[in-house]
Amino acid sequence: MSVERQLAFWLATFVVVVLLLWLLSEILLPFVAGMAIAYLLDPVTNRLERIGVNRRLAAFLIVGMFVFVFVALLLVLVPLLASQLYALIANMPGYITRLYELALSVELPLLREMLGSGDASKTFNDVVREGAGWLAAFLRSLWSGGRSLISLLSLIVVTPVVAFYLISDWPRIVTTVEQWIPLKQREQVHALLAEIDAAIAGFVRGQSGVCLILGSYYALALSLVGLNFALLIGLLAGLISFIPFVGSLSGLLLGIGVAIAQFWPEWTPIVTVFGIFMVGQFVEGYILAPKFVGENVGLHPVWLMFAMFAFGYLFGFVGLLVAVPVAAAMGVLLRFALRRYRASTIYTGEPVG
Repeated sequence: MSVERQLAFWLATFVVVVLLLWLLSEILLPFVAGMAIAYLLDPVTNRLERIGVNRRLAAFLIVGMFVFVFVALLLVLVPLLASQLYALIANMPGYITRLYELALSVELPLLREMLGSGDASKTFNDVVREGAGWLAAFLRSLWSGGRSLISLLSLIVVTPVVAFYLISDWPRIVTTVEQWIPLKQREQVHALLAEIDAAIAGFVRGQSGVCLILGSYYALALSLVGLNFALLIGLLAGLISFIPFVGSLSGLLLGIGVAIAQFWPEWTPIVTVFGIFMVGQFVEGYILAPKFVGENVGLHPVWLMFAMFAFGYLFGFVGLLVAVPVAAAMGVLLRFALRRYRASTIYTGEPVG
């Protein structure tokens, strides 16, 4: 019965959390963003506190520095990225038409049959119409779950305040929560929370560093090749690398498409762009991920991708922010439930002594 009660408790907890996220998704964005920032910056605050700095002062300095750097990057990068995005959208019709014409010129009967031999502009219009419909549906799903973006002032003001108070009061929060845990279950709950924290920290903090390094590498390398919109494509590929394989594949397809439309029939820059992404994938898989993320995070790439798409669809932008922590927590709890199940008489078939 104890196993059944524990399973029922965790299932009820999960249902309550999902229900609260669904009910409050329209106002949660500043608070979830503040919690994410606090989680990322808490280790730095702990180090400052260990060398004698008051925790509240350390929290104020860390959050203030983070806000300053973030705003500075926005002021520098947003105008440049916005101009590149506008130019990419403006040039996309010509790029797609160019790629379509090049594909039709290839002497492969199967490819020509798949693409057809109609007018390229007509085909482009069909592609644009389908793409616009998909993009509109995607943005609508994000907008429906992220309407707090309307109040930009609340996002800018509330998020740093939430992060500051969470960082400065974290030890007190932990102590208070510990008093709610039943004494007999306290050790077990501590072990589960430690495992959840290790999974979240290993992925979120580690993968954030991986994304930053990859985005910088892609942007710089593609710029040196002379690829149009290199900064936008590189940073986008690095940012989406938070989802395993999706970021590098998306950046590769977009980069190769632009490279072919821009450089054809010169093969050298096209192959170079392809090589840049292959090197980035190799470095991510064999150097960055093992060093920053670790091998024992416990988040399978398929499970992670499913969680991010599912939570993004259900809760919009807030869902994307909470997908990884919730996926990590669910993974830990499911592994715990399986361990208890395998140790129970239901699994072993042994009679109760």
